[in-house]
Amino acid sequence: MAENKKSGGLSHEKIETNNFLMIVLILIVLLFGGMVEIVPLFFQKSTTQPVEGLKPYTALQVAGRDVYVREGCYNCHSQMIRPFRAETLRYGPYSVAGEFVYDHPFQWGSKRTGPDLARVGGRYSDEWHRIHLTNPRDVVPESNMPAYAWLAKTPVDGASLPAHMKGLRTLGAPYSDEEIAKATDDVKDKTELDAVIAYLQVLGIHRK
Repeated sequence: MAENKKSGGLSHEKIETNNFLMIVLILIVLLFGGMVEIVPLFFQKSTTQPVEGLKPYTALQVAGRDVYVREGCYNCHSQMIRPFRAETLRYGPYSVAGEFVYDHPFQWGSKRTGPDLARVGGRYSDEWHRIHLTNPRDVVPESNMPAYAWLAKTPVDGASLPAHMKGLRTLGAPYSDEEIAKATDDVKDKTELDAVIAYLQVLGIHRK
């Protein structure tokens, strides 16, 4: 019995005093734990199937989302309503994975310098968004959001959209060849401001 205790103690001591062995064992544990947590999500309908009525973004909305990400809007605005009473009373139904199956990458987060935008679609008119993005203080006097007036003068880069939408189709968005082929024409004469508004107006409209 004494020998067993000694052997067990030496084994434990060996792990604690060998940095390389400790790191390897920690990585194995983390890898196994991560797989147990993450792999099942790839097979659950709640995380892989779109909610009823969900459609992939139009070409203009794809362009708007690109501008949204490029300008770092996610740094101040989350798109995840958490399942707590205070959250759902203020913003509406809590967010579910099925709403974002076509988002790559998704914009979930908890940072809220500005309000959550997960349910902003249809809440305000296009003209309100136009004024707000051009000069936020015209509609929200206490806002500390910077103005994005130049978006109204910047045309959408339509030439890059077909390739972008092909990439999204590879990731699961059900775009047809026709939709991809006419993507450039669909955004002709549109500005980046038009695109961002189109993107914002579709956020969260399927679970209201």
